[in-house]
Amino acid sequence: MNIQGRPYRTIWLNQDGRSVDIIDQRWLPHAFRVVTLGSVEDAAVAIRDMWVRGAPLIGVTAAYGVAMAMREDAGDAALDAAWEKLHETRPTAINLRWALDDMRKLLRPLSPAARAAAAYARAAEIADEDVALNRAIGAEGLAIIRRIAAGKKPGERVNILTHCNAGWLATVDWGTATAPIYLAMEEGLPVHVFVDETRPRNQGAHLTAWEMSNHGVPHTLIVDNAGGHMMQHGLVDMVIVGTDRTTARGDVCNKIGTYLKALAARDNGVPFYVALPSPTIDWTVDDGVKEIPIEERGGDEVSFVQGRDADGAIVRVRISPDASPVANPAFDVTPARLVTGLITERGVAEASREGLKALFPERG
Repeated sequence: MNIQGRPYRTIWLNQDGRSVDIIDQRWLPHAFRVVTLGSVEDAAVAIRDMWVRGAPLIGVTAAYGVAMAMREDAGDAALDAAWEKLHETRPTAINLRWALDDMRKLLRPLSPAARAAAAYARAAEIADEDVALNRAIGAEGLAIIRRIAAGKKPGERVNILTHCNAGWLATVDWGTATAPIYLAMEEGLPVHVFVDETRPRNQGAHLTAWEMSNHGVPHTLIVDNAGGHMMQHGLVDMVIVGTDRTTARGDVCNKIGTYLKALAARDNGVPFYVALPSPTIDWTVDDGVKEIPIEERGGDEVSFVQGRDADGAIVRVRISPDASPVANPAFDVTPARLVTGLITERGVAEASREGLKALFPERG
């Protein structure tokens, strides 16, 4: 996607052929910074401390983390240690485990001398595959936007509500929930995006709105609690969100607050879609509410906010009383019954075991 007219991916191999460069998302939207990760330890910090975030991008970063580990020590113990170090960084996003398992399965049978080159090659493939998957999701979602546009008066815009950041910054390119929007823009369909701010880390305000601005997508930033009101008043035609893990029966785990949007959408007859690449499906889990581990992050994310002051400096300020305890669950689970459809690279599936198996029969 574009930043001031220049196309970027979110992660790429450095010119030295060993380290990787990433967009450091901690400083957006106020500063655009690229940092270099040179080791598996750097990759783990970048994932844990959310220099990178979004399930697909976390997976790709982890794959490159394994590759950097193999450059230093390609033995079996080092491979297992890299898997453990990276796996423990974020417990909810399934793409992390998927990418790590993929890398270890590939590398384990190889001789240590062959592992580093194979790891870098596979990490690059996973990155390219992510781009292709998201582009395909975009095409499937575009068909939905076309249908909604066809039912409106000529020239009327399609209003789309999204939550958190399931955009280009959460993937390698295109995004999941945003890919249909970007393709609709390319096709000339009039679209407008209502962007949830997404407390407590404000990924909607900091990241999605920044993406929309840089790519020229008409959008409006709203507070999280405005979504239901806007649906009641007919201002939202559809909701598209992403997911960090989707169960075999179609339950969707996504950024905290997604469940409330799904409830409001159901109450107001607004279609609620979830965009996901197939590596985000956890075929080993059925009941998302009971079985998916929900990451509990530090209370400072709730008690403090980051922004730019009147002098242009990026500052962090407390917004809560010093003595108030804080709970910070990072995700919630939306039951499959509230999901209109799952937009995958192979088509739009009913949010059910049968619907997913119809698109992915090899998982049966």
